[in-house]
Amino acid sequence: MNSTDTLGTTAAQARSAELEQLIRKDPGQFRVLTGDRPTGRLHLGHYFGTLHNRVRLQDLGVETFVLIPDYQVLTDRDVAENLKEYVEELVLDYLAIGIDPQRSTVFTHSAVPALNQLLLPFLSLVSVAELNRNPTVKDEIAHSRQAAVSGLMLTYPVHQAADILSVQANLVPVGQDQLPHLEITRTVARRFNDRYGHGTSVFPQPEALLSQAPLLLGTDGTKMSKSRGNSIALSATADDTARLIRGAKTDAERRITYDPAGRPEVSSLVLLAALCEGTDPHTVAEETGDGGGAALKKRVTEAVNTYLAPIRARRAAFERDRQVVRDVLRAGNERANALAEATLQDVRTAMNTDY
Repeated sequence: MNSTDTLGTTAAQARSAELEQLIRKDPGQFRVLTGDRPTGRLHLGHYFGTLHNRVRLQDLGVETFVLIPDYQVLTDRDVAENLKEYVEELVLDYLAIGIDPQRSTVFTHSAVPALNQLLLPFLSLVSVAELNRNPTVKDEIAHSRQAAVSGLMLTYPVHQAADILSVQANLVPVGQDQLPHLEITRTVARRFNDRYGHGTSVFPQPEALLSQAPLLLGTDGTKMSKSRGNSIALSATADDTARLIRGAKTDAERRITYDPAGRPEVSSLVLLAALCEGTDPHTVAEETGDGGGAALKKRVTEAVNTYLAPIRARRAAFERDRQVVRDVLRAGNERANALAEATLQDVRTAMNTDY
């Protein structure tokens, strides 16, 4: 990481601390947009990385929009297989973890035409060179399973700007690696306001709320990912969870310590137990002591299954009536459509295209 990146991250961390105080003082002044691509069931990495924080913001009273960007599935694959099933599975996971459709709006890309129409004027505000320099796009391209890079992948950050600005969100919870994406959104908002605003702000410049997401590794010791098959889904059974944790990679040292840099695999398991138990990872390591990997995995299994039991019970209840899922999406899509249409009308007025 170069010094510029460090300075940018440091500033974002400081501003995030200020934003947290403002949220607690007056949550009603914020509107959040967040979401997940529908490529499979959500897992523990998602939960402790973003989902838990999403519910926290909702419960604090922040107006929350949860986008399922089904069109963006096409950015890194040739066809969107099982898309409807994956969208419904995401909604089930959301409901299970505590997303409340009365307080949070859950919607999909494809059901909000006005959102996608914003992409056209937004693309005119960003150069190809700026898109090519985006480090997150570079990473997406590097890990793409496609033979060639699609235009959709290259314009992914601008589509994300349309996501955020279509509902006039002013706060976006992100990880450090997503800061460049959000900067594109801020650039689009600023340039649109400068070019078409005539002294007024059509769009807010959304701010980043940096998450302090813990680093949980997959069972093979690499980044937890649905595509790598090394994750523990929130919907996994207790037996499947036990099997996956038994097979998790550790090391040969018997005494358990919490040392993320020196013992990443062991430390990830220690951290997972600590998160589920609501305790400190050093305490978990000390209490496990010389029990070795077997004792650690036993504790992690019990902690995870105990923590997920109510989430799994709620999911099972919702799963028995899929109409609930469809009702959530219909209501959310209607709400997002209304906001996006209003935003698009503001854009047409500003651009003098409201014929």
